[in-house]
Amino acid sequence: MSNVLELIIFAGLAAVVLYQLYSVLGRRVGRQPEDAAADKAAVPGGPVTPVLDAPDDGVGLTGLPAVKHRDPSFDISRFLAGAKGAYEMIVRAFAAGDRETLKNLLAPNVMSSFEAGIDAREASGATETVEFLHAPRADMERAELVGDAARITVRFLAEFRSRSKGPEGEAVDDKRTAELWTFERNLKSRDPNWMLVHVDAAEA
Repeated sequence: MSNVLELIIFAGLAAVVLYQLYSVLGRRVGRQPEDAAADKAAVPGGPVTPVLDAPDDGVGLTGLPAVKHRDPSFDISRFLAGAKGAYEMIVRAFAAGDRETLKNLLAPNVMSSFEAGIDAREASGATETVEFLHAPRADMERAELVGDAARITVRFLAEFRSRSKGPEGEAVDDKRTAELWTFERNLKSRDPNWMLVHVDAAEA
């Protein structure tokens, strides 16, 4: 009799345990896959999960935005002010035959062209000085990023007085020029200076 009673008691305990397990395991704990579908069908005005923008990696940028993306400190107004100063310095140095100054401002290919002009003038026994009548005007023509190199082309409009001396005597010539000068800098370099890499004539 006692054995039968014990079996009944154990059977009752087992039923209670099984019920407890079912009541726990049968519940949905956490977010279920079907919840995502339910969210999509939510009525307008319900809570919306914000979508974060993808980080801007600069892909697709061209021109000045591409340069500024690679070098956030780049300021076009400050650059143009520096370009105007470089323009006057280079024109004066070329007239004076100052090769040392030019070497610090010109790329090798441009330096070769300028030096050839200086050599020809010196061979003829002529000298020249330049005086700017007004500060040159500088406007950005275009900007591009080629690999790590930033290139900015500037349109310069200038008026200056050239005084030359040679075997035939002295001459004074007032000139107006319009040129496109392209400056370049490697953005990975710690050197902040830009080099003149190309010169073209331009329409005034």
